[in-house]
Amino acid sequence: MLKARHIGLLILLVCVSGVSATFWLAGHVHRPLLLQERQLLEVAPGSSLSALIRQLERDGLLGGRTEAARRRVGVRLYDLFTDVSQRVRVGEYEVKPGDTLLQLLLRVERGDVLQRQVTLLEGWNMREVRAALARAEKLRQVVADISDQELMERLGRPDKSPEGWFAPDTWSYTSADSDLDVLRRALLRQETLLADAWKNRAENLPYSDAYDALIMASIIEKETGVPSERGEIAGVFVERLRRGMRLQTDPTVIYGMGDRYEGRIRRADLREATPWNTYVIRGLPPTPIAMPGADAIRAAVAPQPTDALFFVARGDGSHQFSRTLEEHNRAVREYQLNRRQDYRSSPAPASEPEQ
Repeated sequence: MLKARHIGLLILLVCVSGVSATFWLAGHVHRPLLLQERQLLEVAPGSSLSALIRQLERDGLLGGRTEAARRRVGVRLYDLFTDVSQRVRVGEYEVKPGDTLLQLLLRVERGDVLQRQVTLLEGWNMREVRAALARAEKLRQVVADISDQELMERLGRPDKSPEGWFAPDTWSYTSADSDLDVLRRALLRQETLLADAWKNRAENLPYSDAYDALIMASIIEKETGVPSERGEIAGVFVERLRRGMRLQTDPTVIYGMGDRYEGRIRRADLREATPWNTYVIRGLPPTPIAMPGADAIRAAVAPQPTDALFFVARGDGSHQFSRTLEEHNRAVREYQLNRRQDYRSSPAPASEPEQ
């Protein structure tokens, strides 16, 4: 019979061997996955840790049959100590050359899913916003085939037009998100920006409510090529409203023309009685004409005091401001009737090469 000390030694050897085997198998979890270029891994709803490992094996990321078997056992041991199988997060994950199986498991456990981005630009109208969302890679399309009214109903704002209500910004999203999710975040941001700006508005503004300020901000956004001019342009429009003058701003004409606008405004277009044409109507149009950014909203509620009642584009993105109609007519003759060859109503893009 074995003596007691021999039995103790045998137990120790078994324990040491077991621990050594455990560390040896766990070491396979620390080895890099076999891939030569970036790859995207989709963890679908209802996926288990076992299903994830089988997917990696099918894709050849775990190596040959023997190596893959060892990695599977290593993952089971890792799960035994960490319970990672109960925390597999749904989403799309990026796997890069050099990533280990353990790094991927930690990423899936934390839910570090791949983030994509879509940019909504200041001054875009709702059609342009919809088009950008439709082009966004791996963004689930929900609103493409529904009307603006139904869109706002789904967002819980059935009494609002969508124009102006979505904050321009670069929005991050995952493969689990939809275009409606992005719009919901943009809507909440714009509502917060407008509410904060309205609370800090200047006194005696010619607006009946915050929505009027949003409408004004959208006009300022479309008229402004140079950010530093926003306050003065706001001041001109506010002063014209106070005096009962028509705003007479071209972007409202263009918005009212819709798809008929082809890059040129004719005299007949200025006389056309659309609800947005501020050459015809008095006061503000019924809705915003674009998505204003935060600076345009702040300018609308805190306009710069000015004696100017008119302004005209110089052709480099900036404007010539005038106090009287006579001054304005001279500026129109100088900058509009005798346009330079490189005339533009907005500043040249930063990336545009110099002529």
